[in-house]
Amino acid sequence: MLLASAVVVWEWLNEHGRWRPYSPAVSHHIEAVARAGPRAGGSVVLGQADSRLAPYIIDLQSMHQFRQDTGTIRPVRRSYYDPSSAPGKGVVWEWENDSGSWTPYDMDVGITIQRAYEKQHPWVDLSAIGFCYVIDFATMGQINRQTQRKRRVRRRLDMVYPLVSGTLPKSQSWPASPGMAAAPPVPACACPQCLLVMSVKATVSAAGSGTATLQPRKAPPAPPTTPKAPTAAPGAKAPDSMAVVRGSLKPLAAQGGRRQAASTPTLSSASSTASPPAVGSSKASRPGLSTLNRSHLQRLAIAQSRVLIASGVPTVPVKNLTGSSPVNPALAGITGILMSAAGLPVCLTRPPKLVLHPPPVSKSEIQSIPGISHTCRKTTKKQAKKGKTPEEVLKKYLQKVRHPPDEDCTICMERLSAPSGYKGPQPAVKPDLVGKLVKCGHVFHLHCLVAMYNNGNKDGSLQCPTCKTIYGVKTGTQPPGKMEYHIIPHALPGHSDCKTIRIIYNIPPGVQGPEHPNPGKSFTARGFPRHCYLPDSEKGRKVLKLLLVAWDRRLIFSIGTSSTTGESDTVIWNEIHHKTEFGSNLTGHGYPDINYLDNVLAELAAQGITEESLAQEKD
Repeated sequence: MLLASAVVVWEWLNEHGRWRPYSPAVSHHIEAVARAGPRAGGSVVLGQADSRLAPYIIDLQSMHQFRQDTGTIRPVRRSYYDPSSAPGKGVVWEWENDSGSWTPYDMDVGITIQRAYEKQHPWVDLSAIGFCYVIDFATMGQINRQTQRKRRVRRRLDMVYPLVSGTLPKSQSWPASPGMAAAPPVPACACPQCLLVMSVKATVSAAGSGTATLQPRKAPPAPPTTPKAPTAAPGAKAPDSMAVVRGSLKPLAAQGGRRQAASTPTLSSASSTASPPAVGSSKASRPGLSTLNRSHLQRLAIAQSRVLIASGVPTVPVKNLTGSSPVNPALAGITGILMSAAGLPVCLTRPPKLVLHPPPVSKSEIQSIPGISHTCRKTTKKQAKKGKTPEEVLKKYLQKVRHPPDEDCTICMERLSAPSGYKGPQPAVKPDLVGKLVKCGHVFHLHCLVAMYNNGNKDGSLQCPTCKTIYGVKTGTQPPGKMEYHIIPHALPGHSDCKTIRIIYNIPPGVQGPEHPNPGKSFTARGFPRHCYLPDSEKGRKVLKLLLVAWDRRLIFSIGTSSTTGESDTVIWNEIHHKTEFGSNLTGHGYPDINYLDNVLAELAAQGITEESLAQEKD
């Protein structure tokens, strides 16, 4: 224990392993529930503090955040910072992302920036804390030291994070240590979900002492009005909590009671502010939950879940709810809470494990793939095509149109009967000539098509801008690299009947060529070597063969801006999805995925790579 004063910042762990701070208002709300201890129920509904966080609930017992609509589970923690630092003064530093909105820095980064700002330094270099950025206070800009890309930053004032004093625990366990400074009592949450969970937990406790009825605690007095007090959810009626119970849970007794009137606790309709009504029947003959068998308890949980879903109450998904059950994913969450409260073996506190790679494989276990020669392919720099002008290339794919239809050219948006509206470098083609693509029949100004070809890869192919039909052999701008492929003796989830094809891509950083976005400028290659997986089945081998064609045509990767990190001039995937998780599917890039092979075949076809391409490659 440490005797000190500090500000408390609640943080969550993102997919990149970085702790991201909740806002001051949300941290106040979480802290208030945490300080209230087990009597507050142990769950924090973040939407009560910020409506944008409505899908999220924090389980304080396991210190995990649950997203109800996707089932994502992330760790959370309770961190302490100096009251004189940025969070203790309500200062928030933010950077402008690609969408034009503002993103707060990690807390330690914001504190470092604020410290330099207060000392009136002209700039601060963040490389000392692991980031290759410089913050220039004169221009209020962030500069990437490697790429020289600049972004705007800003400093704004928010409410101060919650302050605690006394004995500070080193751990972030819950409930809070009793030695910590006392906080004002927090009103019980009046939402139907919290009331139902609390009632079931109370039933279990009462059943252990031989009592069949539930006697909920009296609501504590409302805390004094302070700027730090957590705000109630919009539209919530805190003073009359039992009114919410009557309005949302009354159908519960009617629906669940028809099948199990002798075992389902009911709610009294009487209400009094001085003495809250007892929940449950007063008859001594009514049994407690401890007298119910497993199937009765599960039916009770399912019936209550259905009532809550019907009334719009949010749910918490249970990632490892085992066994067969009629509960669909939307109902699994609240069912899991109720079954857990009733002592059934449902685990809400164990997050699923990310399995990116297979178990270790020795060289002797690696096998080549039957029907595919070699186990490695390399690509070199693009070979320039010579001898044909853009006009000569397009002539193969077009028919001249003497009488243009009365419609717009979808490239320049001018009427086809009028000259082309293209204003860039002028091709050596008359602006009023019109041509029709022979396969798809779409009509354009020849002037526009030549300009489009000149702005593309100039590889002798053309793609219709309207329907994406490909003429010729489409190639890409993938930088030089190596592709390895072989069989390993492990099965993928959902493909237990076969081994696994492992693909390893390796592309080094380098300098962009004339076909890239910024010729002559260096590019980065993050995350290489990249490991990808296919089932060693007939369809899996077919996909591999087509991926080899895509690799040879330089279509797997390109150079651009990463949608994950926002970094520009870096190697990125090029619209052909790969599975990079071996033993799980937490990110959506793993197995099982019954539609993946069909989906990737469709993506390859969109790039002009089909079984016909295999024959073309042999020719």
